[in-house]
Formats: sequence, structure tokens, C-alpha cells
Amino acid sequence: MYDHPGRGTSRNPANRYETLHVEPDEVDQVADGADGRDAEPTRFYRDASRSVLAESASPDVGFRFSLNPYRGCEHGCTYCYARPSHEHLGFSAGLDFERRIMVKDDAPALLRATLCSRRWRPEVVALSGNTDCYQPVERRLRLTRRCIEVFLEFRNPVEVVTKSALVARDADLFAALAEHDAARVRCSITTLDPELARRLEPRAASPQRRLDAMRALTAAGVPVGVMVAPVIPGLNDAEIPRILAAAAAAGARSAGWTLLRLARPLDELFTAWLAEHYPDRRARVLNRIRETRDGRLSDARFGRRMRGAGVYAEQIATLFALASRTHGLDRPLPPLSTTAFRRPPLVGEQMRLL
Repeated sequence: MYDHPGRGTSRNPANRYETLHVEPDEVDQVADGADGRDAEPTRFYRDASRSVLAESASPDVGFRFSLNPYRGCEHGCTYCYARPSHEHLGFSAGLDFERRIMVKDDAPALLRATLCSRRWRPEVVALSGNTDCYQPVERRLRLTRRCIEVFLEFRNPVEVVTKSALVARDADLFAALAEHDAARVRCSITTLDPELARRLEPRAASPQRRLDAMRALTAAGVPVGVMVAPVIPGLNDAEIPRILAAAAAAGARSAGWTLLRLARPLDELFTAWLAEHYPDRRARVLNRIRETRDGRLSDARFGRRMRGAGVYAEQIATLFALASRTHGLDRPLPPLSTTAFRRPPLVGEQMRLL
């Protein structure tokens, strides 16, 4: 019996690092979108970070800077690679990741200060590099929308990856940025099976709603791509052609994929999830993952963590390439440009006075 319906995991393992003491902020403890199926509501805490952009040197990602308005994610995706990062905040990578959310309520102001600085050289910023910037609480807090308004003010290029249909709410801002080749959106679709999606990604938008969001963005003139992420060997890999066909019909112009990676303690959480939801497939899925990871459940090496290695990984890559060509998704999205970047006149005048 699953202990926490509506959550991605039933477990809350001990933090591997020294525990930090985090005091709840009473202002932001209201659960967003709680459906009553989990006895404990989601709690939100103010994140006091004084910088807003994270810098990555990884050759496996297509960006240098990312902005994460939220840490932790109520979507509760069972496989989420960001879960282990919650341990650095003094929380668990299990249930805490889904119901203890850090909120950077100063993110728009910090972003504006960063772009105002003469030290900033215009560059693409990813929303988000870690957890989803359009998770449920964004409906109320609108932090992501306000950050995109700042990007539009400066015409600084931005790329979004999300599993939420809420992204369509901001089609007007993305369309305005796209006029300057400064915006594109990638929608992540793991499966078209509503039941599998509900179990894998319990509080994310349904697959159909994500496709609807892609249509809305496309209609607004925003370049849209699809990410099949993650591909889980033995669980959703056979769906790749169907997902790409549906995405192309919804307006996607490009497609990408990543392979599931299970760093500690995600390996324990996902193995337990398989035992709870798909006990008959558990051994097969884990064995297939190991086939792509040199006998392990994870491989952190650059160049291999996103795609794996071995015969089975090559079969997935071949299937994806063929389906991409079939549906016209085997090309990149239009490149983003910094040419239109500007500091608004008032900002420029203030800088001269300083």
C-alpha cells in the first residue's frame, strides 16, 4: 500500500550530511494545490540567498548560468536528479524535497540588479537548472513571471525547461522576447500514459495539458522543443516514437532526451518506488539501467551521465534519432541572440550618476 498518495515517494531517508536547523516562515506555510491526500501540507520557506544566478562549468548542459526561483519541487517527480541537492539545505531527498520548498522571493530584484551591473555580459540564462520554475506555488507567487519580465526589460535571452502547463500563462512575455531571438521553451514529456505519469510525476501537469501548452506557445510565435527526460529503460523507452509524434503535432520544432541517472540516495528512492508501484517490472528496469551504466545505477562522468553507454543505450539513441527524423525534430531550435540586449535608459542614467 502506498503511504503517501499524491507524493512521488513514500520515504524520507535520513540526510547524509550534517543537519541544518531551518525555522518555518509562517507567512508562506500555506499549501498550494494540496488535494487532501497527504496528511502533511507543503511548507514554504524564505530563501535568503543574496545572489540569484548559479554558474555551471558542466560540458553536459547547454548553458553557463541558471536561475532557480525555488529549491525543492512539489511536482514530486520520483526520479528527479535535483533531490540530492535538498540534503545540502538540511532536508531529506525524499518527502522533504516535495513538501519543504525554499522560495527566493527576492529573485526578480536580485536579477534586475545583476543585469544592471556593468560586470554583466549578456548571456543566455536557463530557467531552471535544478527544480521546476513553474511548480504549483508559482500560480500565487508569480516569481518566474516577474523574472521573465526583467529579462524582457533588458532583452536578455532566456531558455525554459518545464513539466508544467503553467508556462503557457507567460506566452505573451516569451513572444515579446522571441521577437528579438531571445526566448525558447522546452517542454518535458516523460510518458503519454496518464496512469504512469500520475505515479511518476504526481503533481505535475498531465501529458495532454503539456501538449496543450506547447500548442499555445507555438501559436504565440515562441520556438518550442520537447524533452523526453528521463528515458527510463524498460519503463518508458518504447514510448519515444509516440511522444515525438504527439509533440510534433503540438508544434515542437526540436527534440532532445536524457537517460535516467540515479545518484545516491535517488537510487534507494527509485528502487523503493518500483517495488511499490511496479513490482513485476522492478528487476527488469533495474537490470536495463545497469546495462546502460556499466553495471551500476549511476555514472557521474561527463559525456556519459546524460546518455549512458553500451548496447542498450545505443539502441535507445538509434530509436530516438529515427523517430526525430520521421517527425522533423532532428534539428536544433533557432539560436538565442544577445544582440538586442539593452539597459533601459533610466538604468543607464543611474549608472552614470554612480
